[in-house]
Amino acid sequence: MSEKQRILLVDDDPNISHLVRLYLEKEGFAVTEAARGDTALESFRKEVPALVLLDVMLPGLDGLQVLREIRKTSKTPVIMLTAKDETFDKVLGLELGADDYVTKPFETKELVARVKAVLRRAPAAEEKQTENDDTLRFPQLTISLARYEVTYEGRELEMPPKELEVLYYLASHPNMVFTREQLLERVWGFDFFGDSRTVDVHIKRLREKLPECEKYGWEIHTVWRVGYKFEYKAN
Repeated sequence: MSEKQRILLVDDDPNISHLVRLYLEKEGFAVTEAARGDTALESFRKEVPALVLLDVMLPGLDGLQVLREIRKTSKTPVIMLTAKDETFDKVLGLELGADDYVTKPFETKELVARVKAVLRRAPAAEEKQTENDDTLRFPQLTISLARYEVTYEGRELEMPPKELEVLYYLASHPNMVFTREQLLERVWGFDFFGDSRTVDVHIKRLREKLPECEKYGWEIHTVWRVGYKFEYKAN
């Protein structure tokens, strides 16, 4: 790559940081390290990276607080690093707008594969900015991937990038059923290595933000033992 993509690696375990840095640099990335949440935010604001690898348990500010601050101003991809028993943190991280999570202990090669997969998707969102209007319109609902905006019942909703992308993908294929694995591959852009709870978390949050939508003739419908679809009954 002509100009190296920079990764901000935030972990207070020097052994993990050193190993991950070696692998990332071997793959051609530039790496900035931070061992505290507060210094990580300073680094992020000084030079916005292409992606953030963010541990949950950190001194200063924890990873979820850092993620909240990043999402106030930026859609930069964030992959959370979580301990095996931190299920609550993984779910909350996804709800706050993390793009993916990797559970410790992890294979470093798998982590690098996740980084590459998430980065492959990032330019697609940027390119959409220059395309023609791509807004999807349904009764009382509009979704724009170019502007990353969702309007429901006349008001704009606050929605993390991946939630919006899941909604957009389903709504752009009305009445088609997708398995969790298909959504992970097509929205997140990689073959998922772990369980499929990621999708369920995003669907749950979308339903909370789109209450009573079925009265407008559409809804996110669960197809038992298969997956999900955006069901639309046009008048």
